[in-house]
Amino acid sequence: MKLPTLTRNKKDDTEEIPPGGRLPEIPRFARPPKPKKKDKNLIAFRYNAIDDMGKKTAGVEMAQSLGQAHLALIQKGLQPLDINPKRNILQLEITKKMVPRSDVMNFTRQLAVFMRAGVPIMEALEVIVEETQNKLLRKVILELIDSLRAGDTFATACSSHPEAFPNYYVGILESAELTGNLDNVLNQLAEYIERDQSARGKITSALIYPAVVAVMSVVTILVLAIFVLPRFTTFFNSLHAKLPLVTRMMLSMTGWVSHWWYAEIAFVLIVVGGYIAARRSENGRAQMDAIILRLPVVGDLTQTAVLERICRILSSMLKAGVDLPRSMAVTADSANNAVYHNALEQVRDQMMQGQGLAGPIARTGLFPGAARQMFRVGEETGTLDQQLSVAADYYNRELEVKLERTTALFEPAIIIVMGVVVGFVAVALISAMYGIYNQVKVG
Repeated sequence: MKLPTLTRNKKDDTEEIPPGGRLPEIPRFARPPKPKKKDKNLIAFRYNAIDDMGKKTAGVEMAQSLGQAHLALIQKGLQPLDINPKRNILQLEITKKMVPRSDVMNFTRQLAVFMRAGVPIMEALEVIVEETQNKLLRKVILELIDSLRAGDTFATACSSHPEAFPNYYVGILESAELTGNLDNVLNQLAEYIERDQSARGKITSALIYPAVVAVMSVVTILVLAIFVLPRFTTFFNSLHAKLPLVTRMMLSMTGWVSHWWYAEIAFVLIVVGGYIAARRSENGRAQMDAIILRLPVVGDLTQTAVLERICRILSSMLKAGVDLPRSMAVTADSANNAVYHNALEQVRDQMMQGQGLAGPIARTGLFPGAARQMFRVGEETGTLDQQLSVAADYYNRELEVKLERTTALFEPAIIIVMGVVVGFVAVALISAMYGIYNQVKVG
């Protein structure tokens, strides 16, 4: 017996199925692909970068190393400003380990000598690492060698180590590698770091003596309040004498200091913790930097130091051939002051909109007339790098003069305060002794 042919409707078409055959398998809905297992070697990196439109952007990039994250961002058309591993609360560091700037300067100068002599960069690094004493810098150089062997550029390898090479250093290296002028640029970097170290050294040396005097004054006052004066309190109480007002005030203050010592320690810890937390947040850092700039003497010194640093970094980057938008972005991140950082970012945005550089700089109100004039002359004549170098030298001299003047005023001020405190204690004790002697004599 012959079996009839089976058919199955599919819209208007029919599909014949031979006798004894199987029905065609009905297609199922496509299943979503199984998610790939997360690579345990990938690390999350937070980054700040500049896109093709010149706008600043931030995000998180997953990569196996900081160098690979840097390359990935460049492939996406971004110019990285800073890249740091994303850490949780348990991994936060109060202070980050940094390579001393003097060691970075020596490394840069040595590398420049090797490059000028025609030694390949790999061989130069292998020779330098054998003579490097700093353990952290030695580790950095070894990782630089590994990155170069893996095919990274020198600038990309350096960008993986912000503990040694700041943003302006990497930006200048990127431009030098494009122009083939690496040896000269390394010399410029070494000279800039040397000037920066010289300026920091002058500030440190100028503040050492006043700081020592201030610390010794505080220690002296604490020793008097905690160990010396409480014994006089016991002595005066044993005599049941009526003490003068000055002596009673002094004993009340010293008693409060010695009795509430735990509250004082807690207060100091709260202040230090609040300061660290404020410096880690953008709003807190901006408010604190704004307060510092408004202080009578410290604000003037801070402004001069920040202006010298801004002019020096911007001049160095322009001399190395880095484009102005990139130079402005890196200079803003290197300003070490949140107020100037935010202002320079606004200047950069306005400059990208075609408003020029001198006009937005003047509208910030943070640059003195001399700096505004140099920016304007440099922009109009095309000699901005030279004008900024002159401005940096000018503010460096101004900083030296202001430091000497401030130190000359600060030292006698501390001595006067110390004299007032010691004189107050002496008057309080002597008046008490004299009062007790008169009471005993009368009795």
